[in-house]
Amino acid sequence: MSLVSARAQNMREIEQRERIIATAERLFREIGFQKTTVADIARELRMSPANVYRFFSAKSEINAAVARQLMSEVEQAAQGIARGLGSAAERLRALILSNESMNAARYVADRKLHDMVEAALIENWPIISEHIDRIDAAIEEVIRSGMDAGEFVKGDAQLAARLVHTACIRYCHPRLMVECADRPIPTSAQMVEFCIAALRGGRCDLGPSAALPR
Repeated sequence: MSLVSARAQNMREIEQRERIIATAERLFREIGFQKTTVADIARELRMSPANVYRFFSAKSEINAAVARQLMSEVEQAAQGIARGLGSAAERLRALILSNESMNAARYVADRKLHDMVEAALIENWPIISEHIDRIDAAIEEVIRSGMDAGEFVKGDAQLAARLVHTACIRYCHPRLMVECADRPIPTSAQMVEFCIAALRGGRCDLGPSAALPR
């Protein structure tokens, strides 16, 4: 096989794999990831289940691929914000709020996809820890740039990123987003301001709306 033919074959395989993932995601949204079978996916694509298994050795691999695709979109948005324009504080605000918004759209508004992510968390799929690491890295990039510019107090940027991510976890963790829906205070915006104040080494004025109910 020539190099050109090999590349064309490789491209076709990538496209076929992407079609399987896209079809699986649509079916997961419609009937749920647990009810969706490889036969269902194959039928939608007008191919045999054996052909699907050429690309994924088990249904669990398809589940992980769909979850990875959804999470990669959030990660790419976070990385784009981290490397974008604006002060470190502005980028940190945008990153955390974007993370919350995208996760809410994917896993809270859509209950069937929420079930998939819930299973990923309970079963500790490897992609979960990988996703956390990538978001940590994006937050660290923002914080490190703030420290280098004198906007934030010098310190351990990696540890600071993990502390900020942990402080904001209820605004991006699918289960906590549902469980804390009836407790809107503090908001994600208020928590980000709290974190920015800590990074600056100063006081944080959250305003009168931050008062907790007695």
